[in-house]
Amino acid sequence: MTEPLLVDRTDAVTTLTLNRPAAMNALDVGLKEALRDALAELESDRTCRAVVLAGAGGSFCAGQDLREHVGTLQAGRGNPLDTVQAHYNPIAAGFASLPKPVVAAVRGMAAGAGASLAFLADIRIGGPSTSFLMAFAKVGLAADTGASWTLPRLVGHAKAVELLMLAEPVRADEACRLGLLNRMADDDEKVLPIAQELAARLAAGPTVAYGAIKRQLSVADAGTLADALAAEAQAQAICGATADHRAATMAFVDKQKPVFEGR
Repeated sequence: MTEPLLVDRTDAVTTLTLNRPAAMNALDVGLKEALRDALAELESDRTCRAVVLAGAGGSFCAGQDLREHVGTLQAGRGNPLDTVQAHYNPIAAGFASLPKPVVAAVRGMAAGAGASLAFLADIRIGGPSTSFLMAFAKVGLAADTGASWTLPRLVGHAKAVELLMLAEPVRADEACRLGLLNRMADDDEKVLPIAQELAARLAAGPTVAYGAIKRQLSVADAGTLADALAAEAQAQAICGATADHRAATMAFVDKQKPVFEGR
C-alpha cells in the first residue's frame, strides 16, 4: 500500500510530501492523520531543524477529498465536518507551534485546505504553474485549517474577504505580489530544490532563535504592544542562554563565521 505521506530526512531537513498525486494530493482521512501525527513527532525531534512541505506530482494539494466527504454526508451521522476538530485544527496548531522553520514548495494548485496548509508555512516558494484557490465557499463552507487567521495577516482583511467569498483563483504572479508567495522559481521543476536548499540554510542557523521569532510574531499579531514587549523579553531570555548565542557572539568578536548547533 502506498504511503499517503512521504517523510524524507536529509541531514537536519525533514521533507513531508503529500503523496496522493492521482487525486491532486487531496486530503483524505489517512493523509490527514499521517500529517497530524508527523507534526507531533517533529515537535520534539531535535535532529530536525527545518521542514519542507511539498506535494507529489504536479499539484500541491487540492484540499479536502470531496469524494470521501460525499460518503460522510450520505451516511448522515453526527457532524459531517468533525474532521475540522479531529484533523485540521491539530494540523494547523502543529504547524503554527512547530519550533523550527517550515518552507512550503507550492507547485501547481493549492486549493481550499491545501492553500491553508501553504499559508501555515513560514516561507512559500512557487513556480509558473502555482495558483491558490480559496474554494471553501464553492461548496458552501467557511474557511478552515487556520485560513481565517493566516490569510488576513498575509493579504489584509479586505483582500481576505474577497478571496474567501469570491473564490477566484490567484495565479503565481499575483500571489507573489499579494504576499501569498515569498519567492518564485522560473521553472516548476526548481520549486522543490529551491525550497529544500532554503530549508538547509535555515537548518544550519540558530534553531532556538527561529522558534522564538515564530512565537513572538504570533503574540504580536494578535496582542498589544505590551504583549509584544513581554514576548520579546521572554524570547531574548531563552535565546540569550543558548550555546548558539554565546558561540556566535564570540565568533563575531573574533571575526569568524559562526557555527550554529541548534541549542
